[in-house]
Amino acid sequence: MKTSALLIVLLILLLAGGVWISFALGVVAWAGVAFFSNTRPDINLVTSYWNTYSSLSLASLPMFIWMGEILFRTRLAEQMFAGLAPWLDRLPGRLLHVNVLSCGIFGAVSGSSSATCATISKIALPELAKRGYDQRLSIGSLCGAATLGILIPPSIAMIIYAVAADVSIVRMFLAGIIPGILILFLFSGYIALWAWRHPELMPPRSFETTFWERVKASSRLLPVLLLIAAVFLSMMLGVATANEASAFGVLGALVIAALGGNLTWVNLRDSLTGSLRMSAMIMFILGAASFLTVAMGFTGIPRALSEWVVSLQLSPYALMAVLTVVYLVLGIALDGVSMIVLTTAVVLPMVQAAGFDPIWFGIYIIIMIELAEISPPVGFNLFVLQNMTGKSMMTIAHAAMPFFFILCLATVLLIVFPSIATWLPGAMMGTR
Repeated sequence: MKTSALLIVLLILLLAGGVWISFALGVVAWAGVAFFSNTRPDINLVTSYWNTYSSLSLASLPMFIWMGEILFRTRLAEQMFAGLAPWLDRLPGRLLHVNVLSCGIFGAVSGSSSATCATISKIALPELAKRGYDQRLSIGSLCGAATLGILIPPSIAMIIYAVAADVSIVRMFLAGIIPGILILFLFSGYIALWAWRHPELMPPRSFETTFWERVKASSRLLPVLLLIAAVFLSMMLGVATANEASAFGVLGALVIAALGGNLTWVNLRDSLTGSLRMSAMIMFILGAASFLTVAMGFTGIPRALSEWVVSLQLSPYALMAVLTVVYLVLGIALDGVSMIVLTTAVVLPMVQAAGFDPIWFGIYIIIMIELAEISPPVGFNLFVLQNMTGKSMMTIAHAAMPFFFILCLATVLLIVFPSIATWLPGAMMGTR
């Protein structure tokens, strides 16, 4: 335990000093191998990075990022509001449901919570304010629903966890479907309940359209929805691997952007630059995390922690309660990618020793990241909406609190009923 304490202190000092997470992980791993093993750290470093970067599982990562970058630069957000609003205006809560559903759709495209939050809020907030909707609920629903970007597949965070935990990317994607739909319905259910309790704060209906007018308005969404469905179904049915599906996804995104008149040289350059920057950052962190995993193996920390957890004889609920608190604290200081790569190597053997499924645990971590995105005082979505609205951080955090508690409820449901995440991968893929 003295070894682990020294390495943890070193990591905290490096992060507190502003050192990049990838460098911090690499330095800690080097120290672990150099001082607590008889092997050469330079050889282990090169081997770890090579094994990580030569993994075929990672080939889909930059392609999915590029697909999201291409569609991010189209008029998708505007088309979603125009296409969904006439249908959802009839529900209790009316156009506030557009926030939730738009974030779910755009999240499946971008795979990023912050990108979803910024893009949808830019379109939705002015429209909702113009029609007289409650500003606090408008902001809160956007802040909460934007977190769906990392849960609804295809998700970048899921690919990172799958690589770090050495589990199937397709199984992770399948595992995220039901939890994502569950959280989407919980958010919409809260909006409907709020509207039912406060009818005086709801504006009158905005749209009086015929059925065919609504169909025409939403038809522009069809190409993107078909692309998402085709990419996902091709993996789920075994027609294509994750790598092949991601490549076809990029091709489909280019075609959609070209047909919509958005495939300019500037947009193409910006999408390539954005995807290259994001991919390089993630790959650098994953390589350092792989090196740290090797160092952890030499120090014996994962084995010692697993034995310690078993010796405590904690119930599954008690263990998950402790881990939930730990992840909420980590979420104050770390982004989602860092949370995954920092904790997976240490925590996964621990939870497996306690009898938890690694696919289920991946979904649990994703929801923990969602909570971190809207947790005051430093949740990233809070900062995004603060910049978008000009409101104080406390105002944004107060608006997001109901959706924070809804995510807590979703976490409890996932722990009590783990089949929410594990049933669909088992039903679709069996033991493959």
